[in-house]
Amino acid sequence: MKSRTVRVLAGLGAIGAVLLLGIIYAFLSAYVYLAPSLPSSEGMRTLPLQVPLRVYTRNGALISQIGEQRRVPVSYDEIPELVREAFLAAEDDRFFQHGGIDYFSVLRSIYVDLTTGDYSQGASTITMQTARNMFLTRDKNVTRKLQEVFLTLRMEKSFTKQEILDTYLNVIFFGQRAYGVAAAAEVYFGKSLNQLSVAEAAMLAGLPQAPSRYNPVTSPQRAAERRHYVLQRMQALHYIDADTARRAMAEQINAREYAPLFDVEAPYVAEIARQIVVARFGEAAINAGYRAITTIDGRLQTAANRALRLGLIEYDRRHGYRGVIRRVQFAAGAEPHDMESLLAELSPVGNLQAALVVSVAPAAARVYVRGSGFAQIDWDGMSWARGGAATGKADSLLHRGDVIYVLSDGAGHAQLAQVPAVQGGLVALDPHDGAVVALVGGFDYFANAWNHVTQARRQPGSGFKPFLYSCALENGFTPASVIMDAPVVLADGSVEQVWRPENDSGTFSGPTRLREALVHSRNLVSIRLLRAVGTDKVLDYASRFGFDRSTMPNNLTLALGTLPATPLEVATGYATFANGGYKVEPYFIERIENGLGQTVWSATPREVCETCADDGDLGAPATTPVAAAAPDAGAASAADASAASAPPPLPNGVSIVPPSGPPEPRNTNQLTLAPPETEWLPPMSAATRRAPRIISAANAWLMDNIMADVIKRGTGVRARVLGRDDLSGKTGTTNESHDTWFNGFNQHLEATVWVGFDQEQSLGEGEEGSSVAVPIWVRLMREALRGVPDEPRPVPPGLMTARVNALTGLLAQPNDAAAISEYFLSGKLPAAGNASGNPANSSSEPLF
Repeated sequence: MKSRTVRVLAGLGAIGAVLLLGIIYAFLSAYVYLAPSLPSSEGMRTLPLQVPLRVYTRNGALISQIGEQRRVPVSYDEIPELVREAFLAAEDDRFFQHGGIDYFSVLRSIYVDLTTGDYSQGASTITMQTARNMFLTRDKNVTRKLQEVFLTLRMEKSFTKQEILDTYLNVIFFGQRAYGVAAAAEVYFGKSLNQLSVAEAAMLAGLPQAPSRYNPVTSPQRAAERRHYVLQRMQALHYIDADTARRAMAEQINAREYAPLFDVEAPYVAEIARQIVVARFGEAAINAGYRAITTIDGRLQTAANRALRLGLIEYDRRHGYRGVIRRVQFAAGAEPHDMESLLAELSPVGNLQAALVVSVAPAAARVYVRGSGFAQIDWDGMSWARGGAATGKADSLLHRGDVIYVLSDGAGHAQLAQVPAVQGGLVALDPHDGAVVALVGGFDYFANAWNHVTQARRQPGSGFKPFLYSCALENGFTPASVIMDAPVVLADGSVEQVWRPENDSGTFSGPTRLREALVHSRNLVSIRLLRAVGTDKVLDYASRFGFDRSTMPNNLTLALGTLPATPLEVATGYATFANGGYKVEPYFIERIENGLGQTVWSATPREVCETCADDGDLGAPATTPVAAAAPDAGAASAADASAASAPPPLPNGVSIVPPSGPPEPRNTNQLTLAPPETEWLPPMSAATRRAPRIISAANAWLMDNIMADVIKRGTGVRARVLGRDDLSGKTGTTNESHDTWFNGFNQHLEATVWVGFDQEQSLGEGEEGSSVAVPIWVRLMREALRGVPDEPRPVPPGLMTARVNALTGLLAQPNDAAAISEYFLSGKLPAAGNASGNPANSSSEPLF
């Protein structure tokens, strides 16, 4: 009997050995068969993740992430220990002890799968999940599971535990297009990883098992149950104590889908960057980890956002309150989460937040602001809706249950608001190379993605006049030229009917010097000036600044800016006046980097070189030798060897303006937060990177000087609040105030503001560039020029000063009580007047 038992056991042992050998053989055979389909260790290290295109400011602040998958790659050290522990508790608490596979669980899973045929069992460790998510399909069959096992063993051999856990937390799917724990924290809680609470970390750790089932946005109850389980496991593993677990279990779920986090709000710029990257590298670049470093200055962009939005809100308030969004019913004891639910579908619009009126007193209202809690609106924060009345009854304006928009300070105070019906655009350029340092294409990109800076072609109105006047200076006119400001009736063949233009004020000034005509934006003078200079000349001249000649009207309406142009085109034109006469091209991207951080494209803008010798100085007059004052004819001596080359005597009261000398080296950091982190541009090449001169330096300086008077005492006088003397600009208002503009600049920055309706209509009586656009520009420039010295523009060669009669514009006689000083291009002085101020000869300029 004993021997029989031994034989049986020996037989069973042999069978077992054969089976074991068979299993080992099958396992090895499976490995040999499947190994070619598995990635190598090196291949696993270099496999690129789908990382969205990231757009940055010039100083490295994040603007946007654009791609199919929301992913924010983070290193192991950037993941808080609490977050790592939550995932270990939820998914694999023995991760740091095992070799990648829990063999007992794997055998159990295979047995159940083979006996039931549903392949539903799983015993995946974190390493196995990482292998599956990165390299394998989602199929559930024996072949795929064997691939998973082999790949897991290879990963454990090739990577450290920290590398595997870091990879896992960067690739795992969390739902809502979020891949990786950092993206999930943004999507569900609007936070970075180091801001997560214990409860939030536990909730995220519970998601990978079934992202749809445990989604806290769509299934908060199931998400709470899963969070409860993870917190219990964390307590059992001594990651947290009982009190912490209890408080976390009681924490209210405030998850919702958040937009990606960013450092600087510039969505219109992000879309431009996306288009540029796709155009150069194809659609695949959107998910290949490319980085677009823009020309945007974060500080100025933030100021531009605020300036445009507040300006549009202020305009909108002047035209009355259109009423609440809707009225809802809610219980007297409603909790904040109940109010959040009532406001859930109303996303922020620009800087406005949705709010629910909770109670109303005679002079105040208490509201619940979505995402920030309770706040109070005092009467001065809502009186605009009643015409600005000093006192009133809030309960006649708002009622409990009203859903409204507010401007909230986040500290318990708010103002009644509404989404403006009007639109606008703001763009700021560096005039030395065309870099766009700030761009706001509308009140809110997500409400209206139409970029009003680059896509909206509107009439610049009087903002076109400086280009006409600059042309006139090159064609015999001077700032002292006198033209009649009087009614005119025109029957231009290219205009369908008789045209009776007027000044905006409806008044007439009679004989008017050109300086005064531009300072006060006199339409009738501008029309007569265009007729005198010639439309064709002005069309050709304006095209130098970048305006499309084919779209400009070939008739006298051109004087009033009836051509279509985008704010970016207008700003580019004004940059020539700001930089001393050079044509720069606007650009948005400094460089583009691929997923490995290698620069694959760099901008090479044409830059102004003020110290370089001018080549082909277009329209530049011949300059007279520079002198500090008018030469004295009697001081010449035969012994003076230079007498023969001395300039001829100048009339009394006339002198050549001495140039200021070479400009100081430009400080490119005056208007930025910090210099770019990397010097990526090649050295200046005069042959390839010099901006071409399109008008003379003297002409540009003279136009700058005239437009400085626009701010000092003309239509742009509201900008005087900045208290600076280095600012110049020109307002623009089209017929019936369909469009309002302000284009302003100094040596370092040009900024253009446009405001109007998408569907063209009047902005209302009294609404002009001076009242609508200038305040927006002022808000931007107040921040942009903070700490920047108030510097006069250096005077270039080719200018003269003379005293002229303020009424006739002719050279003044000694002791002329109406004499004023004026600047002129060299060689273009007006005629001399006689004692009565009339022309001394018949060669003087006529009145048109």
